[in-house]
Amino acid sequence: MERQQRRGRAIAMSAEELSSFLGEQHTCRFATTGPDGPHVAPVWFVWDGQSIWVYSLTRSQRWANVSRDPRVAVVVDDGHHYHELHGVEIEGQATVVGPVPRTGQENENAPELAEPERLMAAKYFGHENPTAGSGRPEMTHDGRHAWLRVTPLKMVSWDFRKLATR
Repeated sequence: MERQQRRGRAIAMSAEELSSFLGEQHTCRFATTGPDGPHVAPVWFVWDGQSIWVYSLTRSQRWANVSRDPRVAVVVDDGHHYHELHGVEIEGQATVVGPVPRTGQENENAPELAEPERLMAAKYFGHENPTAGSGRPEMTHDGRHAWLRVTPLKMVSWDFRKLATR
């Protein structure tokens, strides 16, 4: 047991590596618990340095499950061969933030969404300067999505590429 723990520490990502990795990756697997058991779906996400943010369809199994039970797990990983595998597993609580659904109308004052929306616009829509004249990020809101923030309670990372350098 002690041997596995040492190896786990040896392949864990540093805080800087973790932030960089989560900033670069585009898809996570988002797991919830429904009335009939687990549900896992690939979704886009952003990392703000403390939380995972998911812009989710409000009429989805994921949304229904989180409404009943906010406990979630998220996995972000990359690599094709064993010696390339690296990733992060996050267990946490999902919280709805802002209007449901998000329409982007002027009466939706949601300053807590400014950063995740800026990050989402930059990461997925290629906006180098994703702030419109109104001070809001250039994200389109279709009235079908809303924001979930996953606050990590437990994070585990691994980077098997570190084994090759030992």
